Amino acid sequence: MKTYAILGGGGSFGIHAAMYLLDHANPRKVIGIGRNPLRSKAFSLDIDKRDGYQYYARHITYELDLLLEILDKEKPDVIVNFAAQGEGAVSWKHSWRFFETNSMALARLTEELMKRDWLERFIQIGTSEMYGSVDHATKEDEPIKPSSPYAASKVAFDMYLMSVHKFLKFPMNVLRPSNAYCSGQLLHRVIPKAVLCGLTGQRLPLHGGGRAEKSYIHARDLGRAIHLTAEKAELGKIYNVGPQDPTSIRRVVELCAEAVGVPFEQLCEVTGDRLGQDSRYWLDSSAIKTDLGWEPKIGWEEGLADVVAWARDNLDELKRAPLDYTLRG
Repeated sequence: MKTYAILGGGGSFGIHAAMYLLDHANPRKVIGIGRNPLRSKAFSLDIDKRDGYQYYARHITYELDLLLEILDKEKPDVIVNFAAQGEGAVSWKHSWRFFETNSMALARLTEELMKRDWLERFIQIGTSEMYGSVDHATKEDEPIKPSSPYAASKVAFDMYLMSVHKFLKFPMNVLRPSNAYCSGQLLHRVIPKAVLCGLTGQRLPLHGGGRAEKSYIHARDLGRAIHLTAEKAELGKIYNVGPQDPTSIRRVVELCAEAVGVPFEQLCEVTGDRLGQDSRYWLDSSAIKTDLGWEPKIGWEEGLADVVAWARDNLDELKRAPLDYTLRG
């Protein structure tokens, strides 16, 4: 039995990872740590009511000493890191904040963890955006071509981890997932925003007509990849985690419209493209399938049904929630 600590544990992906581990990993305990107290039920999904789970509000950048106090008390076998400033489109302004959290704060944490003997494995959740726009399915050794400050800041910490593993034997793995989606996701993301707009009669801005292609997995599939990595992966390995093929944003929104039951033309209005928008994210995830037996199991129909049911159940609260991303330190 392992104790897991999930940094960035107040976000939807951290919450779904915790739920997956509680349901499938037979853990001693799962600890969530995030910069804020847990959000309301619509976004926390009542994770704090689960047996075997505990949540702490600590800031990885400004409260490292307090964070380390918790880790030294709980002594997790596995740390999973989702903590990041995580929105590429807004990273062009105040870009230093992305390096402050995604690179510097995590490097400081890693140096401290190297002094501890209780840690078995550190799993970093990276990003497919570090490969930039591609015309083929990219493997893990693809040249790195970040096209936003956000992606560059994530690259920096990945490369730091590679060096401290190689020369200092820091016990790490890196997962580079495609775009994930799930119930409880904040509404600036295209899938929950499209579903909410469809349920409330609002118009969804479709940047660049939705030509860009991205790869999507449900957060429960990412949780399963984390569990398999914690149990079976060779230390130091880096894995892409995504579906076989990408999907255009237009098609994603069409699927959301179908799931909600509204015409696509009624849901969308075409707007200009975003600065630095990559045309295609596409991962070759054959390595994690070969090594760990992972491949996505949740298709669009099941995954979107989950999001729509969540949105219907929490509609009054979601109507009052912000639709845009807010950058905070």
